[in-house]
Amino acid sequence: MYYIQCLFLNKIMKTIKCVYLNGKFLPPDQALVSAFDRGFVFGEGIYEVIPVFGGRPFRLAHHLARLESSMAAMRMHNPHDASAWDEIFARLIKEAESAGTGDQSIYLQITRGAAPRDHAFPTHNTTPTVFAYAQPLNPPDPETLASGIAAVTTPDIRWQRCDIKATALLANALLRQQAVDRGVAEAILLRDGFMTEGAASNIFIVNNNRLVTPPKGPYILPGITRDLVLELARANQIPCAEEPVSEAHLLAAEEVWLTSSTKEILPITRINDKPVGRGKPGPMYARMHALYQDYKRAFRQGEVA
Repeated sequence: MYYIQCLFLNKIMKTIKCVYLNGKFLPPDQALVSAFDRGFVFGEGIYEVIPVFGGRPFRLAHHLARLESSMAAMRMHNPHDASAWDEIFARLIKEAESAGTGDQSIYLQITRGAAPRDHAFPTHNTTPTVFAYAQPLNPPDPETLASGIAAVTTPDIRWQRCDIKATALLANALLRQQAVDRGVAEAILLRDGFMTEGAASNIFIVNNNRLVTPPKGPYILPGITRDLVLELARANQIPCAEEPVSEAHLLAAEEVWLTSSTKEILPITRINDKPVGRGKPGPMYARMHALYQDYKRAFRQGEVA
């Protein structure tokens, strides 16, 4: 087991040369966290995954706003202001670029910190554990974009505060594993006959040239890419709405997409072993994918924030 752990650590260190932990920039193998950390004991933490294009964090203000919202929901205080986060991320990006990394993603995790084990929150102030690193970001390959991916539907077994981007992801992992066990890329979650989201993504459907995704609420994570897709749709006169999507409407959709910060926008062309629409990426997807890539190019050139 120790040998396997060493191999895994060596693999990580080939792509991650530097991590941030509680005010220090360290090699990955020197980043140590207390066994009494509430993130370890209770899964009591929050996280963000932020793409980096052209050396700049993408939609950073939106990610930090979601971070703030998740921390407030967990009665935690943000340990840094925006300028401090800028400095931390800039150092991680610089370290990754010096190792030959192109586009990156920053993983950021904050837990309540170490305290004696008790389900109730500590009565004394604890110091949050702040951990972050940058790693290579690989975009979806052209073959996947051309053919799409497959998904399955499954009951949403998660809790009632899915809007908190919490590190306690056991239910999501179990749901995603259902998809893996069936040889597909994602699980689309259903609650009381309506779609919520994917195990690790937001979901859109297209019917009659109209783009629809479920509204924000306690059962879905407010995705940064989700919001950008809606922003681009509205800016380009693409009819769109945030409204409930029934299982029947999902399975009858002409197009289905998933969105996430690292996967961007992916067409889902098979659900439950049946084709979506014509079984290939549709025209609305092609248009939105182009708009998204145009936005990324403008971001790289400093034309949009």
